[in-house]
Amino acid sequence: MSENYQSMWQNLGLDLKAHDALLEVLGKGYQDIYLAQKNRPEGMGYFDFVMSEVHGLRIKELLDEKEQGRKIVGSYCVFVPEEIVLAANATLVGLCSGADFAMEEVEKLLPRNTCALIKSSFGFKLGKVCPYLESADMIVGENTCDGKKKAYETLNTLVENLYVMDLPQVKSEKGKALLKEEYDRFKIAMEKLTSVSITADSLKQAIQTVNAKRSAIHRLSSLRKVNPVPISGLDALLANQVFFYDNPARFTESVNKICDELEKRIELKQGVVPENTPRILLSGCPMAVPNWKLPWIVETSGAVIVGEESCVGERGTRNLTDDSGQTVEEMMDAIVDRYFKVDCAIFTPNPDRLDHIAEMVETYKADGVIHYSLQFCQPYLMESMPVEKDLEGKSIPTLRIETDYSMEDVGQLKTRVEAFVEQLK
Repeated sequence: MSENYQSMWQNLGLDLKAHDALLEVLGKGYQDIYLAQKNRPEGMGYFDFVMSEVHGLRIKELLDEKEQGRKIVGSYCVFVPEEIVLAANATLVGLCSGADFAMEEVEKLLPRNTCALIKSSFGFKLGKVCPYLESADMIVGENTCDGKKKAYETLNTLVENLYVMDLPQVKSEKGKALLKEEYDRFKIAMEKLTSVSITADSLKQAIQTVNAKRSAIHRLSSLRKVNPVPISGLDALLANQVFFYDNPARFTESVNKICDELEKRIELKQGVVPENTPRILLSGCPMAVPNWKLPWIVETSGAVIVGEESCVGERGTRNLTDDSGQTVEEMMDAIVDRYFKVDCAIFTPNPDRLDHIAEMVETYKADGVIHYSLQFCQPYLMESMPVEKDLEGKSIPTLRIETDYSMEDVGQLKTRVEAFVEQLK
């Protein structure tokens, strides 16, 4: 990092020794996985800088915003509408949940067979190593699965301002009405938190800001359709991860800048891998920083990832919000319409997700699909078998992977992935 942030972290209540250990592991992992890649686009230098300062300069920026009266809202899910947060003069950031930490303490509060993502979110709190969590004026949880729903009862005893959002589980008119009711309730909660009334102008501007951010990611995704692909799956995943942390306008500008570079690469037929390298679509659970294990295994096994059907990927960003409304009510309806299209595995039945995966295979010219599930993540584990059956019925090779955040199964996973890639060849 470019500065010493020890006093800032100490003021946030972080455990400095544990936090230093986390940053050391994170830095080494990033070096071994990301910086070891060859032929990376120059524009990835910005994202390397973001990661080098992810607990430093970015936290300082958030604390500076707080000093100026702006509120910080932490979130674990793409169902939390950034448009409403921005319109209330607040900043939305993703919270840490992509690595094991303080598991011994976590398992005093949660069963051992709890999903890794939920345990990770508790570990970063109990281990006092997540400055985003400690900077937040409000933490927004959501009942996207039974594990989260019950875990938030315990998390509520650990944090000062936890807001839990109820989400529908069925794509029906009643389900949509529930989502509208919850977003209206969230709007009121945000206005109370910030003492700012959301107006038609502020909501329209917020929608346009978030749409620009999503459009930049859409542009990046579209460039991955080309053969040879101009950017690795690891680097594209990193952009999708930074989506949840960075300043929206700066992020949009940086992604568009790298897209300009990739378009030039495409003109010159410069790929990060040779032409006709097996192309993989990664589908399933979200991958928060620093969950890079499986993509690294895939891309060091003779394949390249060309798309992510994930909340940290196309599921979370694919649709824009209609900004043509003129009143707050019209735009709130547009926000509900947009988020109700998210095909999360919580929904039952969930045919839209099956269609979306097959559509992405065709769009990105993928040779096969790897379906990724975190251990004990019931929604995605339960859907993994129907997904495999549906895809194989369409003659799309599919590999189901179930894992956690540890590195203990790397050898076993690499053997399976290499065999799958060889099959695709």
